[in-house]
Order: sequence, then structure tokens, then C-alpha cells
Amino acid sequence: MVIRNISPNVVIFSVPFLRFGLFKVGGRATLVRLTSGALAVFSPVALTPEVRQKIQELGGNLKYIIAPDMEHHLFVTEWKKAFPAAIIIGPEGLPEKRAKVTDNAQIGKEPFDVVFDVKKKANKTLTVSAEFDVDFDYEFVDGHASKELVFNYRPDGVLIEADFLFNLPAREQFSRAPGMKTGVAARLWNSIQTTEGEAKGAKRFIWHALSRGDRPSFNESVRRIDNWDFNTIIPCHGETIEGNGKEVFRKVFEWHLEAQK
Repeated sequence: MVIRNISPNVVIFSVPFLRFGLFKVGGRATLVRLTSGALAVFSPVALTPEVRQKIQELGGNLKYIIAPDMEHHLFVTEWKKAFPAAIIIGPEGLPEKRAKVTDNAQIGKEPFDVVFDVKKKANKTLTVSAEFDVDFDYEFVDGHASKELVFNYRPDGVLIEADFLFNLPAREQFSRAPGMKTGVAARLWNSIQTTEGEAKGAKRFIWHALSRGDRPSFNESVRRIDNWDFNTIIPCHGETIEGNGKEVFRKVFEWHLEAQK
């Protein structure tokens, strides 16, 4: 694990992870200290002694555990056991998905305290808590295949997301695992999941795959996120984008921003 401060209030925990045993996508949790002093973790990874130490350095008051889509929830139970007063946040469908798991003791049956759903989004009643809402913009991208929750930490201009945008290759996440090698298929995957250059592969993948279920809704979400003020993007998979996050965002999501409303 590579632990690094993005800002005095934002810490990332980057780990190696092979998708399907082939693709070096990496994994990443983000820990944020709110203005109130409370802590929120997004896409939690294993709660190692080093992670616990960082939590204590930031005050130790872990109050929010966020599973930002249907996939990034494996360590929710571990964090909830360590911080029983913390509330669990996730998208609709995830609590039911976890409830059906019977062959993995790592995934518990903890209830979700805040569930983002389409009805609340339509009624504009999505809310977490007063102390959380004062620091964050958030969008439920229900048009995404994995039901993404995207967050913007306003004080530092940091966009936090899971599978909404990849930025491969995952150099930092594999920097301490040099022996993990992959082949041609992985290199091809990297070529369509990078924001480098014109990012044509990423643009096509998002347009034709990730947003095809409900592209109009996806486009609306992209436009709302584009209105936020951020300069850094922290993805779960691949390199963090620091300093020019809005520029990269607009490049990758160009087709969605320009699509007819």
C-alpha cells in the first residue's frame, strides 16, 4: 500500500489489484477530514495498522463509510466493526446485493444508513447530514452501469469517484508490486482506459459501454458535475489527476457535455 497526502485534509491509500486476474487496474481508498473534524472514507480498502495510524493522525473520528458504487464495498464490514458509530452510505441496489452474499464472510449484513436512489434524486431530496453536506457536492449517476456516486470535496477542490473515470496505467498502485506482470490484453485495456493524449479509447468506452443503459440521464449527471469547482480527480483505478482535473474531465466527457439536451 502507498499512503499519500493529496492535501492536509485528503489522504489516499493506493493498492495493487488485478481485475479478472489480468488487468492491472489497482485500487484506492480516499480519507477526507471534514471542516467539522469528522472523517469520511470512500471505497475503503483493508484496515491495516498503517491505515489506522493515518486515521488517528487526522483525529480518529471516522463517521462516514461510503461505498460509491455496486462494486467498491468489500471492506465496508471491516470498517463498520472498527467504527460502529459510523454511518454507511451507498447506491440503491447495493444493500440488497450484499444481503444475497452467502459465501463470503467478509461481506456482512449491516444496514445502510443513507441510500441514494432515483426517486430521491428526482425529488431533489438526496442528503447525508448537515456537516457532510456543507463540504460536499454529490451526484448519483444512475445512468452509469455501476450506479456511481461522485463526490466533490469543496474546501480543496477534489473530485472523488470509483468507476466513473479510469486513468490507467496504475503506476502508483503497483509501484510496490513490480513483480505483478500482465500481457497483451492488459496493455490493450490500458489503451482504452487512459486520459492521456486525446483519450479516444476512454471516450468510446464510456459512451458505448458505461452510459448506454440510460445515456440521457448519464449526460445530465456529467453536466451537473462539470458545474462543480475542482482541480483534482481521485479515481479508484489509475493515477490521480492533480492540478488539471477539470481540463481532463472535460476532455474525456466531451461527447456527453456536447450531446443534445
